[in-house]
Amino acid sequence: MKKTLIIGASGKIGKMITALLHDNNHSVAAMVRNMNKVQELVSLGINVVEGNLEENFESAFSGCERVVFSAGSGAGTSADKTLLIDLWGACRAIDIVKENNICHFIMVSSRGADNPDKGPIAIKPYLIAKHFADNYLIASGLNYTILRPGRLLDERGTGLIRTTRPISPEEQVISREDTAKAIYHCLTNNKTIGKIYELYKGDIPLSTII
Repeated sequence: MKKTLIIGASGKIGKMITALLHDNNHSVAAMVRNMNKVQELVSLGINVVEGNLEENFESAFSGCERVVFSAGSGAGTSADKTLLIDLWGACRAIDIVKENNICHFIMVSSRGADNPDKGPIAIKPYLIAKHFADNYLIASGLNYTILRPGRLLDERGTGLIRTTRPISPEEQVISREDTAKAIYHCLTNNKTIGKIYELYKGDIPLSTII
């Protein structure tokens, strides 16, 4: 069974996709910077490995055949952390995947990463980091899937999405639960390799649209 490494497993989406893989009997390793934030994953018997994107984290990839990059510097951090984690950390992860011939890299990116000049000015440094990390992944030659969810909500998921961006910014939203389900779908469907999907709340079952 292919083992999947989740980078950023202590985040909300990271915890969801880790638990979803575990519940469906997939082999999974959860990479976190702080073990104290993931005791619920440890209690489930999930393999949790420590790794800091600002240090050497290559050992976390041992035995893994797929990688999900769901890490983020966080909304309250400074631009330097955005540069170190969302850009440089992502690029280093891509290099490690390439060096170890890992078969699939899924990047959780962001709405607006395609053109940061047209995104919200408040998060422009984040969108620029995501833009260049996405492009680095595309140019790497790896089997990749890039997901660009809209503004994330904590509400329950419906499994219904759209992949075209709504005109109204207020409608450019999606639940974290549906984002995790989309990641799971991409991990289990090779047809998503080489694709970029924006994700928003919609009315089409995600399994039929991505």
